[in-house]
Formats: sequence, structure tokens, C-alpha cells
Amino acid sequence: MGQEIATSHFTTADFDAFTERLRLETALLEEWFQAGRFCAHQKMAGFELEAWLIDRDFRPAPINAEFLERLASPLVVPELARFNVELNGTPLPLTGHVLSEMGAELAETWSLCAQTAHNLNAELVMVGMLPTVRQEDLTLANVSALARFRALNEQVFRLRQDRPLHLKIHGQELLDIQHPDIMIEAAATSFQTHLQVSPAEAVRYYNASQILSAPIVAVAANSPYLFGKDLWDETRIPLFEQAVAGGDPDLALRRVSFGTGYARGSLMECFQENLTVYPVLLPMAMEGAAEHLRHVRLHNGTIWRWNRPLIGFGLEGEPHVRIEHRVIPAGPTLVDSLANAALYYGLVQSLATQAEPPEARLPFETAQDNFYQAAQHGLRAQITWVEGQQVSIRALFLEHLLPLAHRGLEELGLVQGDIALFLGIIAGRVQTGQNGAAWQRAYVAHHGATMTELTAAYVAHQHCGEPVHEWNL
Repeated sequence: MGQEIATSHFTTADFDAFTERLRLETALLEEWFQAGRFCAHQKMAGFELEAWLIDRDFRPAPINAEFLERLASPLVVPELARFNVELNGTPLPLTGHVLSEMGAELAETWSLCAQTAHNLNAELVMVGMLPTVRQEDLTLANVSALARFRALNEQVFRLRQDRPLHLKIHGQELLDIQHPDIMIEAAATSFQTHLQVSPAEAVRYYNASQILSAPIVAVAANSPYLFGKDLWDETRIPLFEQAVAGGDPDLALRRVSFGTGYARGSLMECFQENLTVYPVLLPMAMEGAAEHLRHVRLHNGTIWRWNRPLIGFGLEGEPHVRIEHRVIPAGPTLVDSLANAALYYGLVQSLATQAEPPEARLPFETAQDNFYQAAQHGLRAQITWVEGQQVSIRALFLEHLLPLAHRGLEELGLVQGDIALFLGIIAGRVQTGQNGAAWQRAYVAHHGATMTELTAAYVAHQHCGEPVHEWNL
């Protein structure tokens, strides 16, 4: 969905032409998988951090066009809403000082963004869901000025026959509303990690990413409130799944989902499923050779699995495969974000290289159930781990996952100082039970705070830069 398109209006001929190109490119992609055409060099790491622009009253500030014009950075791009932007990192080899290097670049970009926002009487904040956002903020009047966003809205509602979206989330409280457009999605912001792997390893790393989604979303949770309602620890998950639901609302294959199963032979299975199951949303026919895979990539960008395979191209034009791990919310701080990335990279390395694949010992349906339990209950969740044992998330981290993450980062050749720093932050969250979601709830309970007061306190702590498990009330 990072690709811009030329128009938001399409004809039947547009859909037919796009679908034909999509079939041709999918067949070519399958040939590439069978022939081992993809880059098999060193693993690479990257990220995307979505952030909010807020005004002096801690409310969404729909100024991203002016903000981006002043900033003029290729690393920062618009998001769906005019009060959101996305910060990107340069892909780096996943070894050595990679976490420190990622952190230094992100800190520099964040600082430039923060100064630019300040010059516009605004602030930048990273939080999974901004407590002060209101439903009336999430309208097409606040959509970013890009054709692809308006086209996405039009096409989702074409499939829905213009029925409004029905958002129903059972959490600590109940949220049950209808919404007339996909802007409800803009209430959720993420920190997405990318991992480039060789095709030979991709199935194991993809399946490991699915299994790990439950403990990672639990420890990283930072989105308990939406429209003043106390919902899931990571309310982004049910919100996003319902925000772009097209066609039959009971359709099992949602465009945002945990997926339909583990990969078996190759990640080509996901792209074949894209072609045969998911209707085309943005039928923008593009120029260029089939080898650029523009139609495959655009279509894949409208299907948001929580762990999504991506096809990219290097500086020399060589294709590569990477896994986008989408379960982590934005925030609470830069150092918390890097700790979340370290946890993912360490755990996925350990699980994907175990002699016996963990997916052989944990049914996909159980991994899926674990994910939703963890998203709803965070560090309080109980899940079923490999071999069928019921465990608490916190005990699983302390007894099993933190040592596994440490071992995985060592295998990747990361420096000990970074391993100790970032996994120490995860350990602190687990030991105290305080992630972003827990702190937000505790602050409201302790102070009887409004959403504005909560956001003000959250922003103040974020400015200090201490990891969330050290935040006081």
C-alpha cells in the first residue's frame, strides 16, 4: 500500500486488465520460487514506525501535508489520516551493532520530526491508539491527500454494497458502533519489523513469526482505550480486522487476519491465496515488465496478514523475500520499540532453527487462539505452548522465551551490550507486569484521569525516554 496510484475511480475493464496482469505475474513469481531466484545473502532488518501528530490540547492535528513538506525527508511518509505519519528505517544487516545503528537513525529521524512538529505548534507521539481520538475525527475530511487512500475506501465499500462498518469489541467494556468509512482504521498505529531471509529459510521463519505473535503482542501491548472505552490490552487487533472488512461480514478469509495456516512448501502459497481468494481492490494497471511484479506487490499490499510475506528488490535489482511482523504497536518510547524488535529477531532466530520445527508441535489453530488471547489480556494471558502445556505469558517469558531470545541474538552475531540492554527492558516489563497498556490503565485508576489527562502524562513520560516499565504514576 506504499505505492501511489493515479486515480481512485475504476471500470470493469480496469479490473479485467489488472487481474490478467496479476495472473501473469503470480505465475512468474511461482517460477522464481521454484528456481531459487531470490537473494540468499545475509539476513537484513528494517522497520516502520507510525506516529501521531497532536496539538497543544493533546488532540489529533490533521497537518501531515504541511509537516511533511517542511520536513522533506525520504524516510517519513504520509499515513491514511492527516494526523498520522510513518517513519522508516534503512535496511541493515542483522548482526553486530544493528540494534544500536537502527536506534541511532530512528532517534535522529524522530528528533527532526519532533522539531518540525514543534514549529507547527504540534507534537509527535508514538502510541498504539491515541486515547483522545474521537470517532468524529476519523472521517474522510481527514484522509491524507493520496489517491490510493480514497480508492481503498471506495473499493471496500463497493464490496460491502455501501453497508457501514460494524465495529464491536468486547473487552473490559463493550464498544459497539457503526462507521461510514475505513478511516476508523486510522485509530491504530504500529511498529512493524521487517526480516529479509533466504527462500530456503522463509517457511520456518514465517511459521515461527506466527507462533511468536502471541507472546510478543502480550509484552508489547499499548492500546487499551478507544473512544473512552477500556477494551483489549492491544485493541488495534480487533479494530483493524473489522476496519477493512469487505463483502460478506461473516467471511472467514478477512483481508486483515492471522492467516489460514502455516506455510508448508514455500511462501508462494500466500501469493497464490492472494490471487484465488481475495478480490482485487485497487485495479491500477501499471507500466513496466512483468519482472517488476508491480501488480502482485500492489495486491499483496491490500491484504494485511499479521505476519505478511513481501517481495522486494535490492539496489542491483535482485528480488528478495522478507517477512513483515505487524503485531507490535507504536511506542511507548524509542527504546521500548527497539527492545520489541530485539525480542522478535532473537526469538524468531531461535524458533526457526530448532531441530524439530515448533509448528509440528503446536497446531495452527492453537497459535491463532493464543494470539487473540494475548492481544486481549496482555501479560495476564494464559496460552497453550508447544507440547500442549498451559502457561502464563509471564512465566513463559521468564523460564523459556527470554533465554531463547538471548541465544538467537547471539547466533545472529549481535554485540553483547545491545543484547543485554534491550532484552533487559523486556525482562523489566515481564517482572513488573507493566507494559504500555498496564501503565495506561493504572494511571487512569490511580488518578481518575480523563483521556486528555492520560495522554498528557503519557507524552510527558515519552519525552523523558525511560522504558515504560520504569514509568511511575
